[in-house]
Amino acid sequence: MLLAGALLTGCSNGSSHPKPATPSRSASSTASAAAPDAGAYRRWGLDRPLAPPPAPPATRLTATVRPGETPQIVRRVRTTDKVVFLTFDDGAEKDPAFARMAKDLKLPFTMFLTDNIARSGSGYGYFEQLRAAGPAPGNAVENHTLTHPNLRTLSAEAQRKEICGQQDILEKRFGTRPVLFRPPYGNYNDRTLAAAGDCGVRAVVLWEATMQINDMRYAEGGGLRPGDIVLAHFRGPSELKGTTMAQMVTNMLRSIQRQGYTVARLEDYV
Repeated sequence: MLLAGALLTGCSNGSSHPKPATPSRSASSTASAAAPDAGAYRRWGLDRPLAPPPAPPATRLTATVRPGETPQIVRRVRTTDKVVFLTFDDGAEKDPAFARMAKDLKLPFTMFLTDNIARSGSGYGYFEQLRAAGPAPGNAVENHTLTHPNLRTLSAEAQRKEICGQQDILEKRFGTRPVLFRPPYGNYNDRTLAAAGDCGVRAVVLWEATMQINDMRYAEGGGLRPGDIVLAHFRGPSELKGTTMAQMVTNMLRSIQRQGYTVARLEDYV
């Protein structure tokens, strides 16, 4: 059950938020229309399939955010559902095995892409495969700037170019203008929020857990909590001490299952 919104955080001065209301569920029984084949999980080193996520809420967090308004800031979705949300940043590694894995498992996740990183090698075509790999309506491609700067060091106009420029590129490439944005390094300020809102962003997405090579690191406590957003990166053996991206994701999914959670689609909640 979604508790309305998400754990929200503002800039350094902070802000208070009213107690959220509880939206109703959508009519569909699950977030995904088709399940992976019975043997898919074994092919990718899992001892059991991922449990199907519950039906998403009927109303997403950003449904009331109008164009041009200051985006919501989301670190963790406030829900009692034992679901977490996978996000992958940058776009450097383009592991074909991970593309097959995502397709076999119909794995839901969100991609936050940086233009000068994602276009290297085989380019954006790889991420088109990953979009189609997830459950309907597909995995979303969202904004992670043009060049991955520390936005706090940039002027308002420079930040706007970084954010709006990547909005335009992703909309032209994939046909959909992103509504979610992740600032590089998690660094942002009031100028970032103003620029993001002007560019059509409805939520700035941060994280509560990060994927290491073999397990996760948590911002609070010693394990996952309902609604945690998990940060990972498109990385390969050179950065993962010989581990492939597909192997890293297998380790991540094992940890999620071991803690009694499953994976849901972030855009169904936010």
